[in-house]
Amino acid sequence: MPKQIAVSGIQASGNIHIGNYIGAIKQFIELQEKYKLYAFIADLHAITVPQDPQKLREQTISVAALFLACGLDPEKTTLFIQSHIPAHVELGWILNTLTPIGELERMAQFKEKSDKQGVLAGLLNYPTLMAADILLYKPDAVPVGEDQTQHVELARTLARKFNTRFGETFKEPKALIQKEGARIMGLDDPTKKMSKSASSANNYISMLDSAEEIRRKVKIAVTDSGSEIKYDPQNKPGISNLLVLMSQMSDTPVKTLEEKYANKSYGEFKTEAGKLLAEKLTPIQKRYNELIKNPKEILEIMERGSKDAEKIASQTLKDVKQKIGLI
Repeated sequence: MPKQIAVSGIQASGNIHIGNYIGAIKQFIELQEKYKLYAFIADLHAITVPQDPQKLREQTISVAALFLACGLDPEKTTLFIQSHIPAHVELGWILNTLTPIGELERMAQFKEKSDKQGVLAGLLNYPTLMAADILLYKPDAVPVGEDQTQHVELARTLARKFNTRFGETFKEPKALIQKEGARIMGLDDPTKKMSKSASSANNYISMLDSAEEIRRKVKIAVTDSGSEIKYDPQNKPGISNLLVLMSQMSDTPVKTLEEKYANKSYGEFKTEAGKLLAEKLTPIQKRYNELIKNPKEILEIMERGSKDAEKIASQTLKDVKQKIGLI
């Protein structure tokens, strides 16, 4: 019996942080054993906001190296760069013609970012391109964070709309959201999600931060009143966030960590948390530093993946074009 298909991607912008790892990359690694996984670097999504061209190129290669360093296996997973497959943009345009503007204006990310930057057409149409990213590969599942479920739901809606109008073409994939660690909060503000575009680097732990820097950031992380080491996101968001980070990076239940640190002070707990996170990231960083010395080899791996993905994407697009009447 063939494996079910899963597809997801990560933007090629900003610093990939521990929240991206726990919420996405770590999940990809687990899924590649069960699914036929397509994992891509979303460089086209990155340019919905202004990017420095040279920096974008460097970040794209960096994310690819991190994929490999974290354990994504090109023999098991199809790794590719979004812009290498024109079918993503072509299907995105076709889906634009089926999508009411009101649907796009209701997207949480558009409402949040358009207030800051003004309304950009690329930002408005981001969800239709994301729907194309998904639907091209006819996946059964889409591993995403909680904040992306709205986009998966739009992809499902557009799949239904296209199938009803033009005949059975797309699958309606389900969003695959991990129960724990789906939302890692900022170290400097544990009431808001950790963000690679945060104004302060103290908000996140970069996957490439030094051990010393990781320990420093955890040491100054915002915690809560009281002294109990307890998982209580409502009343103790800071401590709860550190417990989740430790749990996810050590594969240890939060309950076990609560018991272990029951009689420890905040200072002792944060010292051990910083030490653990630094230790867990060290082998990934070591492998990354080896890989990044040979960007040509990294790109060759991504190009091989792009060729495999292109075969599936172009076949889907050919079917779509035929059904809508394009010659």
